[in-house]
Amino acid sequence: MTTPKWVTDDLAVAEQITADDVDALAAAGFKSIICNRPDGESYGQPPRYEVEAVAGEHDIKFSYIPVISGQLTIEDIAAMSAALDEMPKPILAYCRSGTRSIQLWGLASGVKGMSPEAIVSAGAAAGYDLSGVASWLAQQH
Repeated sequence: MTTPKWVTDDLAVAEQITADDVDALAAAGFKSIICNRPDGESYGQPPRYEVEAVAGEHDIKFSYIPVISGQLTIEDIAAMSAALDEMPKPILAYCRSGTRSIQLWGLASGVKGMSPEAIVSAGAAAGYDLSGVASWLAQQH
């Protein structure tokens, strides 16, 4: 089982999950799952539809916002922001390592007005370096 890393009271990120992980995520109370990993990114990666199917069996909402590593776009940030606003909480967002998911959260949160310092602090508490996100956000002002 992949261990979710809590970023806020409403959001945790994780590395790649499998359909088998969804039962435990449901038992842990997750109401929504966001997949930020494109299907077919690497050999042996579980396809999104397997995870989505088991999520549906648990009435867990599922959103697919695939992001190619190192190629985040404004559209990706907007889609993640909308998902974070609209999906039932708590939410688990996942990708290969959790990095893209937490970067998307940080960018979406910064666009909404969260301070870069608070974003970096939340990232560090979850084990991720979001200084690049903070730098990008600082350049936008």
